[in-house]
Amino acid sequence: MTPLLRVEGLAKRYGDSAVFEQVSLELRAGEFVALLGESGVGKSTLLHAIAGLDTVDAGSVRLDGAEVTRLAEPQQAALRRRALGFVFQAFHVLPHLSVADNVALPLLLLGHKRDAAAPRVAQMLAGVGLAGLGDRLPQQLSGGQLQRVAIARALVHKPRLILADEPTGNLDAGTADKVLDALVAELEREGTACLLVTHSAAAAARADRVLRLTASGIVAA
Repeated sequence: MTPLLRVEGLAKRYGDSAVFEQVSLELRAGEFVALLGESGVGKSTLLHAIAGLDTVDAGSVRLDGAEVTRLAEPQQAALRRRALGFVFQAFHVLPHLSVADNVALPLLLLGHKRDAAAPRVAQMLAGVGLAGLGDRLPQQLSGGQLQRVAIARALVHKPRLILADEPTGNLDAGTADKVLDALVAELEREGTACLLVTHSAAAAARADRVLRLTASGIVAA
C-alpha cells in the first residue's frame, strides 16, 4: 500500500549550520505516530516542511500523492486546505469569532456555506465534548476547552493528516489527558492519520509508533 506520507532524505540548514539531515519517514493512512526529540533539533521545522510552510535544502515530501517540495505556493496552499489539519501548542483560535465559527473556518475556506457547514461543526463540537458551546467566544473557555476547539477545527474538513505540534504543552497533566482522549477518539472516528510532535512520554504512549528526530535522521524511540 502506498504511504499517505513519505519523507525521503530531508535536510534543513541555516547558513552552514544543519538543523537536521537525512530525515526519512512514512505514515500510513489512519496511523498515529509520535515524534520525540531534543529541543532545537527541528521537530516543528519538520512539520512546517511537510506542510510546505518551510523550504528544505535537500530531499522530498510526498503527501496524498502530491510531491509537496515541487509544488508552487498556490498548489501547496490548496493541498494544505484539503488534506491537512493543524493543532498547535498555542491554540491559535480567533478571539473575535465564536467557537462554532472558529471550527467552521476550514470548511469556509473550501467554499462551503456557513449554514451548510453547521451540522458538521455541531458534530465535531459534540465529538470533543463541547456540545452547546458553539455560541461562546474563546475567552469564555478554559485552556483545555480551547485545545479541543482546535482539534475540532483541525478535523472538521476530514483531512487525511493531522500535524500536531506540542498540543498538550501548555496544559496540566489532567487536562492534557482529556485533550489526548478527545484527539485519539476523533482520529479513530474519522480514520485520520496524525504526526504528533511532543516532549510528553504520556502523549507519545498513545501513538501507534514512536520515533525520535536527531540531527542525522529519524530513529525508532
